[in-house]
This record gives sequence, structure tokens and C-alpha cells, in this order.
Amino acid sequence: MSVQERKQRERADRERLILATARELAEQQGWDAVTTRRLAERIEYSQPVLYSHFRGKREIIGAVALEGAAELAAALRAATSATDGPRARVTALAHTYLEFAARNPAVYDAIFELDGGLAFPHEDTPEPLKDAFAALLESLGEVAGDGVHPGLFTEVFWAALHGLATLTRAGRLPPEDTEPRVELLVDRLAML
Repeated sequence: MSVQERKQRERADRERLILATARELAEQQGWDAVTTRRLAERIEYSQPVLYSHFRGKREIIGAVALEGAAELAAALRAATSATDGPRARVTALAHTYLEFAARNPAVYDAIFELDGGLAFPHEDTPEPLKDAFAALLESLGEVAGDGVHPGLFTEVFWAALHGLATLTRAGRLPPEDTEPRVELLVDRLAML
């Protein structure tokens, strides 16, 4: 291995460590606790080393959002590919989405709530964000109904899931009623 390759590998390892530590800290204490100073202390590197990877917290949030979007897309595809029929796919998609949001609140916030400097929905939207939407569209597009644009239907269904996720997490909706809410979404919105 050349010196250049070793340095690139070490840089990639440091970047993964920074992001993993930021995620851990954010999940434990919230994003307000994630500062470059605290990250530098936890990973035992200087703040200038952190700044050589990310210009600041905003870029760290953006990088966590991209990782999280890829994880969400993979989880949605795994759940929907393990089912048969449109109703089962849409139900699995809804449960997986809500479970992801509940298990990973800081990552979910990085993707959908916080400013990570990422463009939504534009031509320059990063690929992981496009792919997360595509993972929703793959199952929801098939149930959009006659005369309904599949992308528009997916946006509305996604908005409903996002509302359920954020309202439940905020304590505005009781979590024990998640199943009837998902059934209502599938029955009435997807009309399955």
C-alpha cells in the first residue's frame, strides 16, 4: 500500500469516526450537544482535524443525513421485498418508516428537520436523498390509483408518515395507536 493510499484510508477512517461519534452524541443528548469541541474531545483529535473533514456542524448534520437516508432506503426495500402483494408492501413500508424514525430520532431529524445544507427536491439533490424517496415510490407508486401522479401520491403518503412520526415522538399522539393509524392510512389513503 502506498503512502497516499494509507493516508486516504486513515482520512476515511477519521471521517467515519467523526460521524459515528456525532450520531451517538446526538442520539444520547440531542443535536445541541454536538459541537466540534465535544467531538474533538471524544475522538481525541484536535478541532482543526475535524475542520479538515467538515467545515462545521452543518456539514456534519448533512453527512449524517446522507448516511441515514441510505439506511432508511435499505430498510424500506428490505421490508417491502419480504412481503407479497401491494397491501402488505405498503403496510410494511409504513411500519418500517415509523420504526426507523422512532429508533433513530437524531438521524431522522438530520434527514428531515435540521439544516444540513442539502438541497431538497432539486436537480442537485444528493443521490441518497433521491434514493430514499425512490424506495417509497417503488411501493407507493403502484397503489396511487388511476389518474393520480405516483410521485404526488408518494409525497402525500410520506407527509402523513412524517406527521405520524413527529407527532408520536413529541408525545402528541399515543404510540399504542400506531397500528390503527397505519391501517387507516393503508385503507383510506392507499385504498387497499
